[in-house]
Amino acid sequence: MKLSIVIPVYNEKNFIHTIIERVKNSDIGDIEKELILVDDYSTDGTRDILRTDIEPLVQKVIYKDRNQGKGAAIRTGFEYVTGDFVIIQDADLEYDPDEYGKLLKPILDGKADVVYGSRFAGGQPHRVLFFWHSVGNKLLTLLSNMFTNLNLTDMECCYKLFRSEVLNSFTLEQDRFGIEPELTAKVAKGEWRIFEVGISYSGRTYAEGKKINWKDGFEAIWCIVKYGLFR
Repeated sequence: MKLSIVIPVYNEKNFIHTIIERVKNSDIGDIEKELILVDDYSTDGTRDILRTDIEPLVQKVIYKDRNQGKGAAIRTGFEYVTGDFVIIQDADLEYDPDEYGKLLKPILDGKADVVYGSRFAGGQPHRVLFFWHSVGNKLLTLLSNMFTNLNLTDMECCYKLFRSEVLNSFTLEQDRFGIEPELTAKVAKGEWRIFEVGISYSGRTYAEGKKINWKDGFEAIWCIVKYGLFR
């Protein structure tokens, strides 16, 4: 069995070495790992690091010829996966690759087709940061649940793990952070078995490189309504 790990990258020169090391060292037993990185036209020197240091360590690095957004990078990465399972991994250090095992378990046990991580479920450690971000995340999750009839606690969580046939059952469109509600709506439409697992979270400040902003929140609302009604 093989887990394909799709890593969208944009201006992460300070973290890219560490996250690749942590992904490669994460313990998922006998399951093979396939690392697929998509550089979304980084301008801070990340591309040079990928070419010289990272390419020999991973299975595939794709270099975009213009910046399109996280969603576009994820869609591009999905085109190259060959694994039985697929997970999205941000290139920063907010999410812990050592938790792949707990995300894989419901699928390996034959109970799930899709597993979402949740920063708001369970007793895992979390860095204490932005109040209004947490409010916004919960409101977006609530709105998404209203349209999909799911009971997720963290629709916007990066960690989403799929059986490959789930991703092959629909086509994605969104270029930016709207990819999260789009994925959720299309998974819900397919009536796939969805589990949620509590994960830890070490969020970044904007000074440390966090990129999402209030405009992305409004885009997410539009995508929730669009794909909720017309998915």
